[in-house]
Order: sequence, then structure tokens, then C-alpha cells
Amino acid sequence: MSLRILATGGTFDKHYDEIAGKLTFAKSHLPDVIARARITLPTQLEIVAMLDSLDMQDADRSNVLAACQQATEAAIVIIHGTDTMSETAHVIGNAKLAKTIILTGAMIPYEIANSDALFNLGFACGIAQALPHGVYIAMNGQIFNWDNVKKNRTQGVFIQK
Repeated sequence: MSLRILATGGTFDKHYDEIAGKLTFAKSHLPDVIARARITLPTQLEIVAMLDSLDMQDADRSNVLAACQQATEAAIVIIHGTDTMSETAHVIGNAKLAKTIILTGAMIPYEIANSDALFNLGFACGIAQALPHGVYIAMNGQIFNWDNVKKNRTQGVFIQK
């Protein structure tokens, strides 16, 4: 088995710009994260976009779906911003691909202390190998079906609808 990781940006990949005092995008952290996680499964990383998910448009979601359709791997992990992760999951879920596709992200950027990014990536990579074909959201140790999940903005977690 091999795994494809698709990067779309999101909080996971944000960088703190000390000069501007804000979170921005530079290069993806994922090559370092994959190495640090010591993932031994053959893995292909593909950068689809570097966007805050609030900036993601229908065309961007179509690009993510196309990357899933074109991937030769049957297991795919998508790094995505949490604010609109469920919307992208719906686009992919409605396509009914014969693949196991896991969307995950982070509430705290990878490069900031106490980030959940490394755990969420490792968890997503593990369950992508174990779950049946379908589209799922995996955050903070929980797995949700694409059509039964929403972000609880008050608590900063995902919950069932």
C-alpha cells in the first residue's frame, strides 16, 4: 500500500510572520512533518494549494477533487483548513470515489508549540490504511463520516451533526 498526501494549506501549514505579526503561508511544512512523524509507508506529497480554507472557492474544491480522482493511490490524506473542511468533504463524498479519503488539519499551526498538527497527520495516515472506501474527517482522535460532521466553533472541535 502507498499513501498520497494532498496539501491545501489551512492552519496546519501557516507560518508566523514576526515582522507583520500575523499568520501567513510560506512553503509547506509537510516535508518536515512527514519526516518527523517517521512515516515508513511509501508516501507521495502533492501541494494542491496554500490557502486559508475561508478563502477556498468552488474551483479550489474542484481542484482537490481532481487530485483525488487522478491519484493512483487508494488511500489519500488531505491537509485542509478546519473552517470549511466539511464543505470540501461534501464535494469529494458526493463523487463516490473507490478510495479511502481522510481530511484532517490543525487548530494550532504546526510550527507553534502544542500544535495538534503532528498527531492529526499521524492519526489520519493510520486510519487511511484501515477504513473502508469513503470520505472521512479525522480530527483530534475522532473519525467522522463526511456527511455527518460539523465544526463546533465555540469548543474548537468537530462533532457529529
